[in-house]
Amino acid sequence: MISTTVLGLASGLVGCFLLLRKRSLMGDALSHACLPGIGLAFIVMTQFMGLEGKNLSGLLLGATITGIIGVVLVMMIRNTSRIKDDAAMGIVLSVFFGLGTVVLTLVQQSPGYSAAGLESFIYGKTASITQQDADMIQAVAAVVFLCSVLLFKEFKLLCFDEGFSRSQGWPVNGLDVILLALVTLVTVVGLQAVGLILIIAFLITPAAAARFWTNDLTVMVILSAIIGSISGWLGATLSALLPRLPAGAVIVLVAAMIFMFSMFFGSARGVVRRWLSMYKLKRKIGRQHLLRAVFEIQEALCLEQSKDPANVAVPFKTLLNHRSWTPKRVRQLLRQADHEDHIDLIDGDNVRLSESGFGEAARITRNHRLWEIFLITHADIAASHVDRDADSVEHVLSPDMVRELEEKLDMLGIPESPHYIAQAARGGPA
Repeated sequence: MISTTVLGLASGLVGCFLLLRKRSLMGDALSHACLPGIGLAFIVMTQFMGLEGKNLSGLLLGATITGIIGVVLVMMIRNTSRIKDDAAMGIVLSVFFGLGTVVLTLVQQSPGYSAAGLESFIYGKTASITQQDADMIQAVAAVVFLCSVLLFKEFKLLCFDEGFSRSQGWPVNGLDVILLALVTLVTVVGLQAVGLILIIAFLITPAAAARFWTNDLTVMVILSAIIGSISGWLGATLSALLPRLPAGAVIVLVAAMIFMFSMFFGSARGVVRRWLSMYKLKRKIGRQHLLRAVFEIQEALCLEQSKDPANVAVPFKTLLNHRSWTPKRVRQLLRQADHEDHIDLIDGDNVRLSESGFGEAARITRNHRLWEIFLITHADIAASHVDRDADSVEHVLSPDMVRELEEKLDMLGIPESPHYIAQAARGGPA
């Protein structure tokens, strides 16, 4: 249990950089590339060196060698051809796994040698972890932790902007090799616990789950390590308590459950949070469109009578036709605005803004027209299209942008009245 917990911590740490580097399949290719090394190491130790074929150190050494060869082949294919990373990793993964299957079949058929138990490296066998294996896992975890702390700034730069780091003179290829070496170490020592097929989930799932909770890399790395540790501890515990459940599979299932919970309820990128944000934004946009529509109709009615804009009653039919709304949509928006105390419903045929609603509507209309001026003067958008484009961006108008546009108005000599802003935005005399 302690070994799988420590392995989960190491996997979560290095998995973050692997995920952000868009090299998720690299761990899978690496783990599958280890399979032929296990079979070849068994053959070498038994038939050429006269040693015990199931010596764990020798088997892991063989897995490490072929794993490194697989990584080098992926990088060579990517750098010397037009084949992308995912295709190169898929090729190496399938070829090495096929080669490993052939080698293990030959080992099983070798007379006089017992190769039983080698298949445990494919699916993992946590119960067979010895004190030597535990010490090895803890040593690898310590190396991964130390490298992640010392090279955190470099790995961060490598993950987010490889081109910039290369232009600043950083050894990108060297950092890439160090990162893949850490992945190799974690993959090799994890073969005994979760197996070569499931080790990729142990590397990627905790990091992917942590990504839903934060946008800060430091917090993400810490969360990923915690999730990996919890997955290893809880998976090994459940496997021990429930008979005939392989620990590797249970560990991955626990990590998957944490991932599913994070995907729905994550505070930064969770589905529920994004749905709530979109729902609130949709309500906000609908409210702003309604208040601006009422204000613009009031403005037009007052201009027809040569009066300053005032909070006059607006016919329901006029409001209905102002933005081509359906009657159901208008009633829905009116109920929302009435609940927020922005609208006074006079009767079934007329509406009027409340005192707070009138001030809010004037502000919204003014911001919309400020955006119109900005799009005309800075974005070179035709005046006939500017209203539609302003509609799509006005709802994210920041206070700093409002101040900048106000300065633009002062430079143009345009009064801040919505009436004059509207004339200036449409190219008329201010």
